[in-house]
Amino acid sequence: MPGRRRACLVSALALCLSIVALLGCSLPSLGARQPTAAPKVGVLCLVCPATFEGPAPPGPNVAAFREALRALGRVEGESISIIWRRADGQNERLGALAEDLVKQEVAVLVTMGGSPAAAAAHQATTTIPIVFSGVGDPVSSGYVASYARPGGNMTGLSNYSPETVAKRLEGLKEAVPGVARIAGLYSFANPSSAREWKDAQEAADRLGVILQPWDVRSFSDVEVAFQTLPGGLPDGLLVSGEPFLSTNRRRLLELVAARRIPAAYNLHEWVVDGGLISYGFNLTDQNRDAARYVDRILKGASPSELPVELPTTFDYAVNLTTAASMGLTIPASVLAQTTEVVK
Repeated sequence: MPGRRRACLVSALALCLSIVALLGCSLPSLGARQPTAAPKVGVLCLVCPATFEGPAPPGPNVAAFREALRALGRVEGESISIIWRRADGQNERLGALAEDLVKQEVAVLVTMGGSPAAAAAHQATTTIPIVFSGVGDPVSSGYVASYARPGGNMTGLSNYSPETVAKRLEGLKEAVPGVARIAGLYSFANPSSAREWKDAQEAADRLGVILQPWDVRSFSDVEVAFQTLPGGLPDGLLVSGEPFLSTNRRRLLELVAARRIPAAYNLHEWVVDGGLISYGFNLTDQNRDAARYVDRILKGASPSELPVELPTTFDYAVNLTTAASMGLTIPASVLAQTTEVVK
């Protein structure tokens, strides 16, 4: 009886192999692990360098993101595939680029470009996890329900901190003797800018200075403002973190320098390029931290339950050459607080 059962099994196996051969199929090797495709991550970048080197654009922010992924064991081109899309500073291109990344069926969509890039990704998908960086106020912008529990498909790094704008105003007041009226370049159509402006007004009241709004929605509005100088030449200028201002950083610095207006900015890059004072979060650090979110999501974490992080470290930079060109002497009390001095 056992022999008969064995013979039946052998016959059945032979019949199966004959069918497989006839169909031209092959059976997988028992115990062999089938190769899995590297997960695809899409990166939507508003302002990336135009020159590409290798699979991604160069630059400190992008480099920080790639290095952080590598440190987590996710090597681009090997254990992870990154699809880069850059808008060359043109907000109107972000929507189409975000939709393209969605069509690529990326596992995670990362935005580098503040609220405009995050908004484009938000409109493109409500299912693919999105990790943003450099967003001022994701709650009032409608990207997340709360910082602690985002609740949807978006999470990431916010640059919001009410103390930063106050610190910029304090720096201007200490550096510019007799400063009384400070103009602010803000776009009130942006919820993040509107919230920061409220913080700026409160800080101005405490410091005893008048804050004058220059509502700008594009860089052409900025050029018009500098041509007309609403209310006359201000004693100082407060520059918000609007992405279209950063995109046109060198041109704005030229406009400010031509009129010798002491100005305070949100990122140290402005001071490196010739601005007077800056105080704010470190964008390179945020893009590095974005890699952690990507790694956790690829491991199964839900963006709805990953808290949005606020900045904890800040850069305070001063350009002494720019100060000298304006006849200003930066007080020792300010220099003692700086993290970077450009000479």
